[in-house]
Amino acid sequence: MVGFSVVLAKVTLTPSPASEDLVKSNLHPGRSLRQYAEDYTFLAACKQAGGNLLLGMPFGILLPILVPRRLRMLRMFVLTVIVIVLVELVQGAVVTGRAFDVDDVILNTAGALLAYLLVGRRLSHRYHVLAEDPEPVRTQARPAARRPKAPARRTGRRPASVWTRMRHGVRRTAARGRSRKR
Repeated sequence: MVGFSVVLAKVTLTPSPASEDLVKSNLHPGRSLRQYAEDYTFLAACKQAGGNLLLGMPFGILLPILVPRRLRMLRMFVLTVIVIVLVELVQGAVVTGRAFDVDDVILNTAGALLAYLLVGRRLSHRYHVLAEDPEPVRTQARPAARRPKAPARRTGRRPASVWTRMRHGVRRTAARGRSRKR
């Protein structure tokens, strides 16, 4: 999270004196997106919109891990909006050559939601499951069912190995489980 914060500060709070006369604050949603589509080449518009989407994605991956389970998506959304609005306000008020843009807030938040839905939800669920249960489920042994031993039959064959008996026991157990599910 600290590394992401450093990158976010470097990308958004670095002065741009060359564009000081060009930038204006935008409080109307969609205005700067239309401007990208009309004034820039397709590649430049994709870089601008895609960069804003990518800039918001770490919020959708990292915040769900830090936020408790209850109302995780809503809390992640609210925290993302608050942080991005604060960054945009600082950009507009303090940084030379940068301005507040509501479209940046929308795109950053959309990137966070997209990352949350694709990766963050599953990753945070797995993280919280492991954090709650220090011992993985795989290592917990189930108690063996005790059955009375059947008398040994004399068939003239060698007794089955432990591996064979275990394998056949697993097959019988699996077959019983399938018949119960139906």
